[in-house]
Amino acid sequence: MTTPPRPRQKRTSITAPGLLLGIGFGGLVDGVVLHQVLQWHHMLSSDPCCAPTSLRGLELNTVADGFFHLASVAILFAGMVLLWRRIHEGGVAWTGRQLLGLVLEGWGAFNLVEGLVDHHILGLHHVHGGPYQLAYDIGFLVTGGLMVIVGNTLARTGRRDPRASLKTMLEPLPYKAP
Repeated sequence: MTTPPRPRQKRTSITAPGLLLGIGFGGLVDGVVLHQVLQWHHMLSSDPCCAPTSLRGLELNTVADGFFHLASVAILFAGMVLLWRRIHEGGVAWTGRQLLGLVLEGWGAFNLVEGLVDHHILGLHHVHGGPYQLAYDIGFLVTGGLMVIVGNTLARTGRRDPRASLKTMLEPLPYKAP
């Protein structure tokens, strides 16, 4: 007689939601701070068709920036939904420190990918054009790399600190998962 297999306990992780939150947040900070507040660049500001010095170029850059912001919001929303689901699934203890680390890792990964692809490979724009644009671009990449390292360290060390669990902080809430 064979023993029926035991049902596997569902284990969840906050890695994917944490990284998605970081990618989305990083995109929004980049778009709002560098594109809108400082106005250092737009998505297509280095492309000859879209020089932001002409009205048509500025219009095209504004549309491209808008699609970039929409993508960032969609990624941020996906991370929030996934995190919400993981909170209510249970199965793994996680901490606020771990989540913060994963968000920093995602943000740093965004900076590295966006910096390499948009600034160096495609040349769509630079962090800040002008005589020191390479220094700004390299600084952006270095900042992204440091965020990945610090975030990874926080995420790994945060797993060992159950006292700071966000799940524990959410327990007093009156909401009960269905």
